[in-house]
Amino acid sequence: MNILAIDTCTEVASVSLYFSGVRTSRVLTNVDKSSGQILKLCDEVFHVSGRQLKEIDLIAYSKGPGAFTGVRMCIGVVQGLSLSCSIPTIGFSTLELLGFRASKILKKEKIAIALDARMGEVYWAVYDHGAINKMKICGPEDVDCLGEDFVGVGTGWAVHYDKLHTASNVELTDLTICPEASELVDLSIHAIESGQNPTFELPQPIYLRNNVAQKSLK
Repeated sequence: MNILAIDTCTEVASVSLYFSGVRTSRVLTNVDKSSGQILKLCDEVFHVSGRQLKEIDLIAYSKGPGAFTGVRMCIGVVQGLSLSCSIPTIGFSTLELLGFRASKILKKEKIAIALDARMGEVYWAVYDHGAINKMKICGPEDVDCLGEDFVGVGTGWAVHYDKLHTASNVELTDLTICPEASELVDLSIHAIESGQNPTFELPQPIYLRNNVAQKSLK
C-alpha cells in the first residue's frame, strides 16, 4: 500500500510518503506558520521519490487537537488531495500520534501526553500499551493521577511542569519528542491490519475545546 501522511497540527509540520516500502519524509520546525508550507513539503516528497499523487492508495492525517490554524490547514489540504484523486483517508488524533511515537522512541508502554492548549489548559491523554484513552482538555491541575511508571511528553509539560507533576505524579519527562507524519504510516498500517477501513468521507477535525464548550451549554 502506498501512503501519503500529513501532520500540521502542532508547531511541527511534516509529510511522509511511503511507496513500495520506501519512506521519504520532510519535517519543518522553528518556522513561523509552518503549516502554510505543507503543500511545498508534499511537492518535495513527490519530486524526490519520482511519484505522483494519483499513485497513492491512502492519505493518513492528524486531525487534532492542536493549533487551531494548523488543524484547519491539515484537514483542508487532506480534503483537497483526497477529492482531487478519489483517494480514501484515515485520521488519527494528534495525541495518539504523539503517544505512539514516544512509545516507539522511548521503548515505554505508558506515556502521559500533555500538549499546551493555551488559556491555562492542556490537551491531555494517556497512551497505555498501544491504546489512547482519557483524551480531554483541562487545567494542568486536573489531569489524571498516574504514577512513576509513566513518561510525560508534549509541550504542555514544558509550560505547566510543576502543576502537571503534582497532579499526575509523573516524574520522568522527555520534551524532545514531537509528532511526525512518518509515524502516521505505521499507525495506518496497524489500524488496517486490525480491521479499520479507510473512508471517502470528508476528513473532520477534533476540537476538544469546542466539545467542552458544547457540554457547558447543556
